[in-house]
Amino acid sequence: MNFFKKLFLITLVFVIIVILVITGLGFFMYKSAIDKTPISEKISKIKSDKNYVAIKDVPDNFKNAIIAIEDHRFRTHRGIDFITTTRSMLENIREKDIVAGGSTISQQLGRLLYFTQEKLFTRKIAELFVAFDLEKNYSKDEILELYINIIYYGDGYYGIKEASNGYFNKDPKDLNLSEATLLAGLPNAPSAYSPNKNPNLAKKRQATVLNAMVKYNYITEDKSNEIKNQNN
Repeated sequence: MNFFKKLFLITLVFVIIVILVITGLGFFMYKSAIDKTPISEKISKIKSDKNYVAIKDVPDNFKNAIIAIEDHRFRTHRGIDFITTTRSMLENIREKDIVAGGSTISQQLGRLLYFTQEKLFTRKIAELFVAFDLEKNYSKDEILELYINIIYYGDGYYGIKEASNGYFNKDPKDLNLSEATLLAGLPNAPSAYSPNKNPNLAKKRQATVLNAMVKYNYITEDKSNEIKNQNN
């Protein structure tokens, strides 16, 4: 066996060991979290909030906008989007840091339920285990409903009802396409895209959401341009 083959095998073994260790630590983090507070208990508490909004009372345009911009394969994956995750993993390995997320809505919900935003590989593994639990025990609509009710939209607004009331003085069911796409773009970077603080950035982010909705066949190009033109 020549030197390069030996080096390759040593590197491969090292990588496998690192992956196993990180996975084990991530599983321990997940298990500790759900043992302390089961998922069902977390969800019951969220649903008891007076501002909680049922998915049936959220317009399709908003639901479609969130899915298009955050996780366009949400309806078909089982908690992890292998294509996006692989692409993000390669980028993170190249940069030797977590610079790309690639988290599905289910993974994001897992993080929001239990973990901090701290950039740790073990945390990413832990949120993935929670995502698998969510996908196993709850429907896609239930997961989406929970997500839009606890995500942060900036300016102190948590959940779709607070955001809709706060930014537009209306209930979520009354949001039009322009308002829905503006709100859907905020969770990615709530402080940066706040329409009250950075209206131009908010509109640019809204355009990105509209483009995603066109790309994934939720709206037509004409409808997208109509909204964009309203902003000019």
